[in-house]
Amino acid sequence: MTKKEDKSQPGEELVKVNKWDGSAVKHALDDAVKTCLLGDRPHLKEQFGLVNTRLALCALAVGVAIMAHAWDYTHPFPQSRSVLMFSVLAYFALMGVLTLHTSFREKGTFAVAVHKEKERTWEASSDMKKYDDKYLLTLSVRDSKGQRELNSAKSCAAFIDTNGVILDNLVANEVNRLYNSLSAEKKDK
Repeated sequence: MTKKEDKSQPGEELVKVNKWDGSAVKHALDDAVKTCLLGDRPHLKEQFGLVNTRLALCALAVGVAIMAHAWDYTHPFPQSRSVLMFSVLAYFALMGVLTLHTSFREKGTFAVAVHKEKERTWEASSDMKKYDDKYLLTLSVRDSKGQRELNSAKSCAAFIDTNGVILDNLVANEVNRLYNSLSAEKKDK
């Protein structure tokens, strides 16, 4: 079997990315990590709590803005002044809460998984500075004993070939190394 035939297997889709676009590289690597973390472990189920919280805050803010618009339409400006002031203040307060949530709670988290049988929550987060090639991957586990995390800082070139194709097997090796280290560390304690 040649390399060309090996790459075109129907089960594997090659992800090609512009390797000079840092944001696209980070998101493609995040997708590869998420696929490896959740795809290879059927006992982990993805949890959407962080995304749902962000979505609820945004929907509430849009609801406040729509309510202000509708109230102003039915009651022209001089009558709707207090409602508009309340809506503006509520909207900015909700945007402040959303900013705090994304800055301090999410912190680059792109995958949250829950172990089905045990009370364990796995989180994967990443960071990549704007003009830096270092991809910082953080895998953490939270259970009844506390929270533990491991970091991996490697050049994004370690996971991408010269044509810009994401090498899923190298990403999987790194994720498996972190996952196994956290699992073994948990068993030792």
